[in-house]
Amino acid sequence: MKTGAVMQYPARRDVAFSTTALEFVDGSEQRFCYYQAPLHRWVVQLSLLDQAELQVFQEFFRAMEGRAQDFSFTDPWDGTTYASCSLGSDQMNAVLAGEWNGETLLTVLENGN
Repeated sequence: MKTGAVMQYPARRDVAFSTTALEFVDGSEQRFCYYQAPLHRWVVQLSLLDQAELQVFQEFFRAMEGRAQDFSFTDPWDGTTYASCSLGSDQMNAVLAGEWNGETLLTVLENGN
């Protein structure tokens, strides 16, 4: 974006854990994680984009082939770079309703190792 912003408000970031609990016949439980660290998800909502900015996001989406390719993503909240991320969908919706009235929404998912 021309402003240099990565996201616009309202912005959203989620952290997910994958814990499984097994309950045994005697009532005891055993818990384990499918992956070692929590995984992050960011919802990148953008509006008031011009046609050129919207086209940049569409080209990035095509280059990533939707969810197929990995890329690194820097968390705008804390500056941490996550080396293995992908888009959350194989479909991108983009609307251009006027000269400075383009909008889109992309979900970025951290991939588990």
